[in-house]
Amino acid sequence: MAPADVTYLPRVVDDELNGALRRIGAVLVEGPKACGKTLTATRVARTVVRLDDESGSVREVLDVDPALLLQGKTPVLLDEWQAYPPLWNLVRRAVDDRQAKGQFILTGSATPDDDVRRHTGAGRFAVIRMRPMSLYETGHSTGQVCLAAMFDGEPPRAFDPVWTATSAREQIAELIAVGGWPVNVGLDADDALLTNRDYLDVVRRYDIQRATGIDKDPEVALRVIRSFARGIATPMAETTIAKDIRGGEPSETGPDATSRDAVRAHLDALRRLRLVEDQPAWGPSIRSARRLQTSPKRHFVDPSLAVAALQTGVAPLAADVKTLGLLFESLAVRDLRVYSQPLGGHVSHYRDDKHLEVDAIVELRDGRWGAFEIKLGAEAHVIDSAAENLKKMAELVDDNRCAFLAVLTNGGMATRRRDGVDVVPLRMLAP
Repeated sequence: MAPADVTYLPRVVDDELNGALRRIGAVLVEGPKACGKTLTATRVARTVVRLDDESGSVREVLDVDPALLLQGKTPVLLDEWQAYPPLWNLVRRAVDDRQAKGQFILTGSATPDDDVRRHTGAGRFAVIRMRPMSLYETGHSTGQVCLAAMFDGEPPRAFDPVWTATSAREQIAELIAVGGWPVNVGLDADDALLTNRDYLDVVRRYDIQRATGIDKDPEVALRVIRSFARGIATPMAETTIAKDIRGGEPSETGPDATSRDAVRAHLDALRRLRLVEDQPAWGPSIRSARRLQTSPKRHFVDPSLAVAALQTGVAPLAADVKTLGLLFESLAVRDLRVYSQPLGGHVSHYRDDKHLEVDAIVELRDGRWGAFEIKLGAEAHVIDSAAENLKKMAELVDDNRCAFLAVLTNGGMATRRRDGVDVVPLRMLAP
C-alpha cells in the first residue's frame, strides 16, 4: 500500500476509481503526463510497477517473462503501461483467468496504436479520463454550487462580498496561467509559468516523436502549438492553422512540413498525448429549419498550455480582455468536464447557421441537459444578454429535457433570476 500523503489534494476521480475497482477486474486511467494519475493510483494500489523506468529489474522481466509483472498484492498498478503495449492483452487474459474484481490499474499518458487494443477490453476494463485539477480540486472554488444539484433543479444561492471586476480579472488570469497541474501547487505564478513552458518544450522536442514514431521538426511543432493556442475556444480549422504557420499563404496538402496534412499529424499526436481535447458540436432535434454547425471548438486539456505557448504572463493577460475571455471559457470547459464526468456527462457546444451560439452544453446519459453561457464579466448587461441567448436556443430545441440554463461568470452572486436563468460564478462551482 502506498504511504499516506498528508499533502495529497483529493481528486474528483478518486470515487470513480474506487467504484470501478469494486465492480470490474481492471481500470485504465488515461490523461496527460503530470496530471496526477500515478499519485492518485498509488494511493489505492498495493503493488506498483513503473513501466517507463528503463533501469532495474522491470526491464529484465519484460525481456524474459512480462507476465511476472502481474503478480503481487492487488490492485497491481502498471504505470505508463503503453511503454510495453503487449501488457494490454496480458492483463485482459489475467482478468479472465482470475475472475475477481479490482485486480489491476493501468495508467497511461499516451494512446498506443489502435491495433494494440484490437482484443476488446469490454467486460474486463473500465476507462477513466483524468485531467489537470479543477478549481474545486485546487481549493480555488468554494464549492457552494453543486452541478449535480443544478440538474436536480436546486436554485444556486451564494454571494462573494469582496468581489470586484478588476481584482477578479487579475486573479483568474493567474489561475489560468498557473493551471491545474499538481506540480504547480504552491508555486508562485512566475515559477509555474516557467514550469509550463518547460513542459511544452519537452512535448515538442521529444513526446510528439515518441507518440508517433516519426521524426518531426520541433520548430514546426512549436508553430502548430502556438497557432492552436491563438485559436483557443474557437472552431479553428486545420487549414487555418496550416495557413497561419505558413505566414498567411494558402494551405496545401502533401509532404510539406507546414501543410494541412502535417498539421493534422501534429494535432493527432497531441490528442494521443491527451494534451488537446476538442469540444464537439451538440446535435439536438431543432424545431426550426436552422442548420446546426458541426465544427468542434479547440481546447488544450488545460488552458495554461495556451498561455505557455503564447509566451505571455499574468499582467499582460489580465490587460487583454479578449484573449482572457477565450481562456476563461476554456478554463470553464475544463472544469465542466471534470465535474460532469462522475454524472456520466459530456460537454459540447451549440452553434447554428444564424450565428446563434451557446458556449457549453452538459448532457447526461439520461438525456437531461444544461446550457451555459460563459462570461468573464458579471455586469448586469452582460448577464442579461447571455440569458437572452440561452432562452433563444432553448426555444429551438425540440425536447423537454432541459434541466437548467445558466450564465457562468467570474465572480459576484450565485442566484436564479426571475426569468429562470441561473447565474453561477465558476469559483463557486463543484461536481
